[in-house]
Amino acid sequence: MAFMRALRVGLGAAICVSAISCGGGGGGGTTPIPPPPGPTANTASVVVDQGPSANSVNTLFTSVKVCVPGSTTSCQTIDHIQVDTGSYGLRLLAPVLTLTLPVEMLSGGGSLAECTQFVDGYSWGPVALADVQMAGETGKSVPVQVIGDSRFTSVPAQCSSTGGTQEDTVATFGANGILGIGPFETDCGDCDKVVRNIYYACATTSNCVETLVPTAMQTTNPVTRFAADNNGIIIDLPTVANAGAVTLTGSLIFGIDTQSDNKSGTQTVLTVDGTAELAMTFNGTTLANSFIDSGSNGIFFADSNIVTCTNPNINTFYCPANTLTLGLSIQGANGVMVNNLTFNVGDAQTILSTAPTNTYFVLPELAGTLPAGNAGTFDYGLAFFYGKRVAVAVEGNKTSVGTGPYFAF
Repeated sequence: MAFMRALRVGLGAAICVSAISCGGGGGGGTTPIPPPPGPTANTASVVVDQGPSANSVNTLFTSVKVCVPGSTTSCQTIDHIQVDTGSYGLRLLAPVLTLTLPVEMLSGGGSLAECTQFVDGYSWGPVALADVQMAGETGKSVPVQVIGDSRFTSVPAQCSSTGGTQEDTVATFGANGILGIGPFETDCGDCDKVVRNIYYACATTSNCVETLVPTAMQTTNPVTRFAADNNGIIIDLPTVANAGAVTLTGSLIFGIDTQSDNKSGTQTVLTVDGTAELAMTFNGTTLANSFIDSGSNGIFFADSNIVTCTNPNINTFYCPANTLTLGLSIQGANGVMVNNLTFNVGDAQTILSTAPTNTYFVLPELAGTLPAGNAGTFDYGLAFFYGKRVAVAVEGNKTSVGTGPYFAF
């Protein structure tokens, strides 16, 4: 599962792409289609804009209300939480959190903390419990990561030695938090059996060692903890002109086939494998480790025939002399294939520096190369969602068109 972290645009159009990091898929047993519940607000608003640091592009945000477990008064609504179908769990930036959430305690003693790894850095912080509310939905005592918590400032060497910078502020993270709502339940799954340099037991806040952690204590896709509408999500975004837009608003709908507004239609269902990957065919080559990811703010792939930008700040992005229209097909683990898809690749230098696009934060033609070590990958980021209604079903959950994990559009 991928975190393609926020691409950040500075005043001089300086860009930094944070990274892809991987975790394992979790998941429970198959559950039947739940009966439609009574009327409830199951839709949250989402927006693509410049973000809390005023320098994000192609980043989808929503608001999340968190409460101390069991409280109706010790609560805080936090805006500009990035919506990410390529990760799992709610992660909040401690600098914007005004609540003190209780840290999870392991049965053998010690606080539970987590190292979230990216290609160019990492985020460190404890795993705490919170009641999570979005629209009319509530998840009780959901494990969430608190990044940059001042109580846990000593980062274990195993975590920091992964390289890159520590991303524990809004400025380095590009959001006030991240909402991982991909097609699995937890961010590791088998961390109850295998130590993966993800979870740590902290005897004190400065003495933390790698540990196994029960599945129920792992950072969790909060949608799976809702009482209803908990088998997946739908992201519904309007079409964007090729030139882009200043902002874009849409809907994050909870549940699939649980209410009248989230019914499945005639969309194509593509199941994903145990790492949430699909096979995408581009330039005649099948790339087996590809994925659709609302948390990626560009379209990232390898093509040596497309020139990259000369500006050293964006030299990993493509800058063709003319806008390119390229073809792509996507095949699910179920063998179903969607052919004849197309996407555009524009000149990133022009897109990011020429009026009026230097005030645009919705950029469907922004594309670039992949970070090293990602051969066989096509990362179709948030641009894939523009003009589509995309459903993401969680592993083991049945809908009228199939059983998750799948993407449908």
